[in-house]
Amino acid sequence: MSEVTFEVKGSWIGDRNGKGEITSNGFKTTVSAPKELDGPGIGANPEELLISAATNCYMITLAAILSSRSIEYSHLEVVSEGKVSKEGKQLVFQKITHRPTIYISTSDKEMIEKIEQLTHRAKKACFISQTLSDSVEVTVEPMIEIK
Repeated sequence: MSEVTFEVKGSWIGDRNGKGEITSNGFKTTVSAPKELDGPGIGANPEELLISAATNCYMITLAAILSSRSIEYSHLEVVSEGKVSKEGKQLVFQKITHRPTIYISTSDKEMIEKIEQLTHRAKKACFISQTLSDSVEVTVEPMIEIK
C-alpha cells in the first residue's frame, strides 16, 4: 500500500448556529457547534469527531497489538475524554485521555502488567495519536477487569 485516499462530504445550512451533515462510505451524521461552546448542540461536533477518530484508531491498534501477542481477552471498551481551552479568542485542543478497560479471565499479575504496558504501546503505534502529538497531548489510563 503506497497511498490511500478517504473522502468525507459535508453540507451546511445557516450561520454558525445552523446545522450540517457529514457523510462517508462508513457513516452519516448530523453536525453542529456544541452546546458547551454556545452552539445548538444538534448533532456531533468537531471536538467529538476528533476524539472519535482518536478513539477508533486507538481501539483498533490496541486490539491488533493484543491479538498479535496472543493475549486472551473477552472484549475491550474505551472511554476517551478531550479537553479544549480558550486562549484569547482561539480554541485550543489540549489533551485526549483514553481510558481503556480490557476484560480478561486470569488474575495473573505478570499478564496484567503486560497488558497495561501494551495499552501504552497502542497509543504510540496509533497513527492518529502520532498525527496529533505535536499539538495535542494524548495519554492512557488503563483498567484491567477480571471476569
